[in-house]
Amino acid sequence: QVQLVESGGGLVQAGGSLRLSCAASGRTFSSNAMGWFRQAPGKEREFVAAISWSGGSTAYADSVKGRFTISRDNAKNTVYLQMNSLKSEDTAVYYCAARRFGLVVVEVYEYSYWGQGTQITVSS
Repeated sequence: QVQLVESGGGLVQAGGSLRLSCAASGRTFSSNAMGWFRQAPGKEREFVAAISWSGGSTAYADSVKGRFTISRDNAKNTVYLQMNSLKSEDTAVYYCAARRFGLVVVEVYEYSYWGQGTQITVSS
């Protein structure tokens, strides 16, 4: 089992920045690929970014490419999402997720462990 706790959400003006953190506990964190997903009201949960177990491979949704950066610190069992140039359409609940395996994938169903989510609201 992996337990995930997100932090860093909040209200920010358009064009601003936020950094989300996801602290993991439980089984070995460093062997898991990690992902960030988001869900806006009335919409399905969608992929945002993912990082491999080593941090050597990353993937991003087209909508956030060039604005968001995913990273991880295996010594601290933490994954981060740096979000810059935020837009109103980035407003959503953001979820941290972990795979049982180490390679990057983008599908929601590939992730077995989920955090409780943190709200990001971008005001225009």
